[in-house]
Amino acid sequence: MAASAQDVKMHAPDTDTCLSEEAISDILQHHQINKDKDIEELFLGNKGLTEVCDLRRFRFLKKIWLNGNKLRQVFCFPLNFRICELHLNNNELIDISGSLGHLTCLQLCMLHNNQLTKLDKVTTEFRKMQNLHTLNLFDNPIAQEPEYRLFVVYSCPSVQLLDRHEVTKKERDMAGRIYDQSQEKIRERVAFGRRSQGPPSLYYPATPQDSVPAPADGKVFGDNYLRNIPTFEDQEDAVNSRRLKKSLTVYSSFDWSKVPRIEQRRTSEQTFGNPEIITRVYR
Repeated sequence: MAASAQDVKMHAPDTDTCLSEEAISDILQHHQINKDKDIEELFLGNKGLTEVCDLRRFRFLKKIWLNGNKLRQVFCFPLNFRICELHLNNNELIDISGSLGHLTCLQLCMLHNNQLTKLDKVTTEFRKMQNLHTLNLFDNPIAQEPEYRLFVVYSCPSVQLLDRHEVTKKERDMAGRIYDQSQEKIRERVAFGRRSQGPPSLYYPATPQDSVPAPADGKVFGDNYLRNIPTFEDQEDAVNSRRLKKSLTVYSSFDWSKVPRIEQRRTSEQTFGNPEIITRVYR
């Protein structure tokens, strides 16, 4: 009976060097597998391979190990859209442009210990991958570039574990401030659900003679308002003064209490006016 890749991880027979076609043929023969659709995991690691044949016939391939070889480029996954785990570490890869971008189901990608040199081209391959949560790029020349980690975090927002270290919220915020200036400016100007003009110091500038030092007990009234405005007699005066600076909210309604019901209007000969409009203003 043919073995299924769901039940056993397939290893190629130990040989010094062999072409990828021969290694795959040996795997199928060793495990007595006759149908390509039964292959979900494929192990071709540590075989000294310098090239890998087209793997499109393995339509249900999900996991593949190509680590420990001598690969310089990989264009062997043209139609393997189901791949979710890819091991390409410990090779001689110099470029992955156009070879991995279509693998949108990828969740784990190991690319450490290679010769990747162009950080922007490498991260471009991962920008459409919304499920990628684990990525290793250490021991590559790109890992020596300034702010390498922040750039990868910004370019691959779904990654949770980068180079064996968890991506923190602080790193994501910092990456956004550095590489997304337009959105950062918008976030800085949004306050309480509306667009603000900036921090209070911009529209309530303090002067040396008006500035009030912070109390000795550490309490500051009016959200630092006292420190930027002339001294008030007490906290209530400061609060009332700041309330006057806030925008107005106008609420209007009809007073139907003085308008008779429809039955009374039909039976009465008296002329009735329209309901009174009541307007309330809040700060």
